[in-house]
Amino acid sequence: MCGRFAITLPPEAMSHLFQAQPGNDLPDVPNYNVCPTDSVHAVLAADGTRRLTAMRWGFLPHWYKTTSDGPLLINARAESVAEKPAFREAVRTRRCLIPASGFYEWTKDADGARLPWFIHPTQAQCFAFAGVWQEWERGDQALTTCAIVTTQAEGPMGDIHHRMPVIVAQDDWPLWLGEQGHGAARLMRAAPAGDVAMHRVDPRVNSNRASGPDLIEPISGAETAGSG
Repeated sequence: MCGRFAITLPPEAMSHLFQAQPGNDLPDVPNYNVCPTDSVHAVLAADGTRRLTAMRWGFLPHWYKTTSDGPLLINARAESVAEKPAFREAVRTRRCLIPASGFYEWTKDADGARLPWFIHPTQAQCFAFAGVWQEWERGDQALTTCAIVTTQAEGPMGDIHHRMPVIVAQDDWPLWLGEQGHGAARLMRAAPAGDVAMHRVDPRVNSNRASGPDLIEPISGAETAGSG
């Protein structure tokens, strides 16, 4: 799964990288501890134009009567996204890219203590997570919401956690965004091992209230993996 990530790229840089028109009220950056229900950056395409916009991380199906009417859907499994009632229409017609400088995952030591890792690109400016989105309205409340598509982890990432976000390579952005025909399903696979690296970080990030650039800094002497 993906339950926490970081974004440090300024909106202007994201707009340039994704060739997307920036919207108003984009989330503040840098944010080293993006959590579920936070507002996140997302790139979508419509009518020949890409837009960089804000979405609530936590997909709300149209049948939810309130934002807490069911499970918090922050992830969508690649293996079942096309069949799940919550996601099947979105994955066909409402796909987006969610920029991230890296994401967090956890292992446990012999005593059961949670050990956080930061997983980041080896060469790209940022990851582009595959996402699906949904407009949700009830009364005077209107939200644009999203979930991150995940897949089976492979390589060194699989030693940390069995799931990981689907990371869309830059050449494949048009296909995922629906600008380039059909066949986006083939993109829902693990990223090549050489595209990601990971290192242990301070357990302070175990709190969703933690903040600051030190959250992504390697712990001196701790393990690293996937050097590229």
